[in-house]
Order: sequence, then structure tokens, then C-alpha cells
Amino acid sequence: MKISIVCVGKVKEAFYRDAIEEYAKRLGRYCKLEILEVADEKTPDHAGEALGDAIKEKEARRILSKLDEDAYVCTLEILGKRYTSEGFAKMINAAATAGQSHIAFVIGGSLGLHRSVTERSNLAVSFSDMTFPHQLMRVILCEQIYRAYRILHGEPYHK
Repeated sequence: MKISIVCVGKVKEAFYRDAIEEYAKRLGRYCKLEILEVADEKTPDHAGEALGDAIKEKEARRILSKLDEDAYVCTLEILGKRYTSEGFAKMINAAATAGQSHIAFVIGGSLGLHRSVTERSNLAVSFSDMTFPHQLMRVILCEQIYRAYRILHGEPYHK
């Protein structure tokens, strides 16, 4: 299984990069993980709705260019479907058994995702009602993907 994480912006803090690299290393025995970063747009303070939509649209074009046509796309959205860790593992397994060989998770920028990206999505996933910095969300997502594979292989990690 190939898993892509398409995300807006770079990870600036070393401690986030270290955590992501650690989970990527651990995931190497279960799947092929790739992290694809697209440039974020500068967002001025108090940007109006029209400017915000224009910024999200520019980021969306970059995101969509990174999504393979055959990928099963999961966008991370506050209003998405919630899973337990076991349920998240089952979702990944169900995609694999349905013939999907590539899952792409999408993490938007500070303003969220443009509708063109959410329309391309096969599944919207929510980790919480809370908003997380996109850099931290990348760590959380990597950890949950790793946890999912440990669960699927019956290995002790998720308890």
C-alpha cells in the first residue's frame, strides 16, 4: 500500500520533523509513505472572505496537482467522519481490500481546504472538533497511520 500525505506548508520546528521522520521510519515495514508538501500562501491578518477563498483556491491547485488520479483521497476536515483508532485501521484495511493501492491524506493550510479539494475527496476524516496547527496534525496523522498498521497486524502498540 502506498500512503501519501499531501500538506500545505513546510514543517519548521525540528521536534515536529523528528517525530514525522520517526513514524515514517517505523511505517517503512508496513507501507510506502510519501509526504508531499505544497507551498502555502501568505495570509494577511483580517483577510476577508473573498481573499480567503482566493488563497484557498491557489493552495488547492497545488494540492490537486499532487493527487494521483487513482488515489483514494481522505481530506482532514473538522466536519469529517470520526473514528476510533481501531475504526481508522478498519477504514485503511477496507480501502486495501476493495482494491485501493494508494490512499492520499490531505491536510490543508491555515484557512482550510477549498471546495475543489473537498469535492475530489472520497472521504472526509475528523480527528477532533478542535483546530490543530497543520504541522502538529501531520505528526498526529503519521502516528495514527502507524497505530492502524500495528492494530491490523495484531501487534501490541494501541493499548
